Amino acid sequence: MKLAPRELAGYVTRPEPDRAGVLLYGGDAMRVSLRRQALVKALVGPKGDEEMRLTRIAGADLRRDPAALMDAMKAISMYPGPRAVHVEGATEQAAPAITAALAEFQPGDATLVVTAGSLNARSSLRKTFEGHKNAYAAGIYDDPPDRAEIEGMLRSAGLGEISREAMTDLNDLARAVDPGDLAQIIEKLAVYKHGDPSPATPEDIAAVAPASTEAELDTLLHAVAEADLQRIAPLVARLSDQGEGAVRLCIGAAQHFRRLYTAAIDPSGPAAGISRARPPVFGPARNRMIRQAQSWGAQRLETALGIITETDLTLRSSQKAPQMAVMERALIRLAMLGAQR
Repeated sequence: MKLAPRELAGYVTRPEPDRAGVLLYGGDAMRVSLRRQALVKALVGPKGDEEMRLTRIAGADLRRDPAALMDAMKAISMYPGPRAVHVEGATEQAAPAITAALAEFQPGDATLVVTAGSLNARSSLRKTFEGHKNAYAAGIYDDPPDRAEIEGMLRSAGLGEISREAMTDLNDLARAVDPGDLAQIIEKLAVYKHGDPSPATPEDIAAVAPASTEAELDTLLHAVAEADLQRIAPLVARLSDQGEGAVRLCIGAAQHFRRLYTAAIDPSGPAAGISRARPPVFGPARNRMIRQAQSWGAQRLETALGIITETDLTLRSSQKAPQMAVMERALIRLAMLGAQR
């Protein structure tokens, strides 16, 4: 039988123990692996591996020894509890052995978990599982994890409550990083919140999420967007001392103001626009940028982007003016534009 993508997240965390087997296939090996890890853990429990209730077989080995799969499914562990057999990297050559094992499945046998790469509709493996009355085939695609999947990751990591705003940030993060990276970030969040019973907040997400840019440059760009004129020159000098070039500052300014402009013109409002920004913004910085987009408005942000483009052309031209001085003047111009009401 086919297992629809929207049903997969729930099944992986709460599998039916009497199923003969599940085929997980897809082009992204990391996504398939994450699903398989969660499914196997739900089937045999956290100690299934050390209690020898989980058997691993490479798909290539079944071509030489097809009976090994049947033997593994029928074997009895010295420890009580459910069992599973994982066939990793299965190809069409493994289909005959897998088909035969599924045909002989009896209640009490180990559940068969098969992982494979991309499989088209003509695949023997897919046809075997899709046509079996007591087995599932589930395609895993490159869509970002949805809310149900993220909630499953949170449960698996042992995290308790999470605020609505923090969940919004995690959804944004899921669209920007690979599922494996997202799982690692959630694990870091669990460690970060260990012993703290309060719900996770956007500030907690910001503390464990990868930084989008250097902190000093972020501080400078926020000062410009908030018309904090007195801080601009010292921050530019500090970045220059650290080896940052004027072109790098110009690129950063372009990215920051382009995100503000995108947020300002979003039909759903600046908050929705910032949520869709790339790279994503988390915690206090997210709320800060929402306020900046609201304060500037689309018209002034268009003017700001024009100033930045003009500065970029000047920096890349053959004129001999000191580049950092040119960039500093442009940033002050932007801040003065932002101060206008």
